[in-house]
Amino acid sequence: MAEFQVVENMRLALTQKRFPTITMWNRLEGRPRTVNFDRALKAEVRDPLWMLCRQWQMGEFLGDDAGSPISAKIHLTNTRLTKYQADSHSPKGFDYKSPLEAQVERRPIPLKAGEQKISLDLRLMLTRRWMKMIATQSQAVKDEYLALYPIELPDPATAKDAQICAHAEDWQQFAAVAGRKMDGGSLYLYLKADPTHLASDGVNGLNAAETAQLNDLGEAFKSWFEKFFFQTDGVEDDAWLPGHLEYQFRVSAPKEGTEKVMVAEEYYHGRLDWYNLDIDPEMNELDTEPQPADVEGTITNSFFPSPLVYNGMPNTRWWEFEDRKTNFGDIDPDTTDINKLLFIEFGLIYANDWFMVPLTQKVGSISQVEGLSVTNVFGERTWIEAAGSGDDEDWQRWNMYSLAIRGKERTAADTSMILLPTVPKIQESTPWEQIVFIRDEVANMVWGIESVIPGPGGRSRRGQEAARQLHNFYKRLLEESNPPEEPAPLFENEARIRYRIMNSVPENWIPFIPVHVPGSNREIQLQRASMPRVLEGDPNPAEKIKPRTILLREGLDSIPVSPYFVFDGEVGRAGAKVTQSFQRTRWNNGEVFNWFGVRKQTGRGEGKSGLAFDQILPIRRRKNG
Repeated sequence: MAEFQVVENMRLALTQKRFPTITMWNRLEGRPRTVNFDRALKAEVRDPLWMLCRQWQMGEFLGDDAGSPISAKIHLTNTRLTKYQADSHSPKGFDYKSPLEAQVERRPIPLKAGEQKISLDLRLMLTRRWMKMIATQSQAVKDEYLALYPIELPDPATAKDAQICAHAEDWQQFAAVAGRKMDGGSLYLYLKADPTHLASDGVNGLNAAETAQLNDLGEAFKSWFEKFFFQTDGVEDDAWLPGHLEYQFRVSAPKEGTEKVMVAEEYYHGRLDWYNLDIDPEMNELDTEPQPADVEGTITNSFFPSPLVYNGMPNTRWWEFEDRKTNFGDIDPDTTDINKLLFIEFGLIYANDWFMVPLTQKVGSISQVEGLSVTNVFGERTWIEAAGSGDDEDWQRWNMYSLAIRGKERTAADTSMILLPTVPKIQESTPWEQIVFIRDEVANMVWGIESVIPGPGGRSRRGQEAARQLHNFYKRLLEESNPPEEPAPLFENEARIRYRIMNSVPENWIPFIPVHVPGSNREIQLQRASMPRVLEGDPNPAEKIKPRTILLREGLDSIPVSPYFVFDGEVGRAGAKVTQSFQRTRWNNGEVFNWFGVRKQTGRGEGKSGLAFDQILPIRRRKNG
């Protein structure tokens, strides 16, 4: 056969199809011969063997999870929190009417620091409320309250009101309302001091009906302030441990005739969730009070599993294009970036293997998944138990959102999940007061530096500035009462040096000295001490400087006065920063909660106070002549 063939009559060759390799087209689009689209819409597979070969080539026949779930049924046991215990105080019934953060963190609203009145802004807020409540009373009754609970004018010529008069802004605020406004804070403290104290006490010229009305208004006055600021009713509700600089509390729920007790020993960072709690295996109940009968139960729910998706994840079908919202090629994880590695592995390999199970639970509930029954498209049914079961101390065990068990005993792991009645967002004010604990290795002690001090007028100020102003105020009073003498002349044979036992530090530096723990000659703790107020030329014995922050005044305002100890391990080499501020949030019923809470953070390292002993200093005097 010739290598090349010559076609002499092309029309005849095409008509008789003598050369099959020669074709001719006059249209490039389909020419439908019917108006019925049923067959076209069926998308018939013309070559199923090719499809099977393609699946074999891509390794799809090697998978064992090709059956997608079409239905599922979950069975779980359920219980709910019923008791709450602040620190080691008496347990109480769990309160679902307020967020758990507010119950744990709340502290008393400070209106006094020792004998010094503070928080003038809150006191005037209470004044406005009380005057609004007694608006229908006579002017004589209002004048009686102004005389019973006055705001006194601070005297800048004496040391009695030094903490007010040392700061011009605070003195002006007190002077502006002294003698013109009653002190609503004093009325509130009087009513809270003793249950027998009544709002009508000391008010003259009242008949029986007016007396009863004022007493009822007094109870409503207390309730209003305690609702406006969610605070503790007393020591029995306070979960703050001053010696540990953290909160501690317990909660419990009934479980098969006993109680499941969970404890939070180190809560101080302001975000309360399941990871703050550990199961206490040594406690079977918080108290002997009977539990409600309708708390425990079982739940069985049926549902349709939904694939877990997120914006930008790779599509599981090859003929679809991603929206390019997530650039996996731009992720550069290190070997220690576990979160990034898990995210990439999930998105690229296991994205279509995760399904979401909708399950609604009440806040405060503890759910234990007994098993999950899943039916796939092939009719196969699989029983799945909770992940993470096994030995609690097994380091190869992996699970999420489950509670740890205290201790090192090899016990069965707890796979239950707790849904705490907490809030996702809390608004926090600027620090009302702030203390920075630092270690001073040169002085061999710990200092509690009052970096933010609450002002008597209600505004906080920098601790260093407040300490300098207060020291200058005492110095001015000393100079007015004892004018400085003219320095004596320095003679040629007289010594030009002097001996100083110790110097001083700013008054906002409160010392904590190491002392032995009672009954131990090795273990130590830190006890609050006092520095003397050294005033040049003061003939009187030096006074002890007392802290001005509520956190460091622990025990000073109690009767009798008690010392304040901080555990040595709570102040590491990095130190600690403790702040007290106002918190605000909204609960699930729309109610707003305000409270006064504490936060603790890691400090910024060691410090140096400059405290020195046994110094030789030059004498600065004018020369003779």
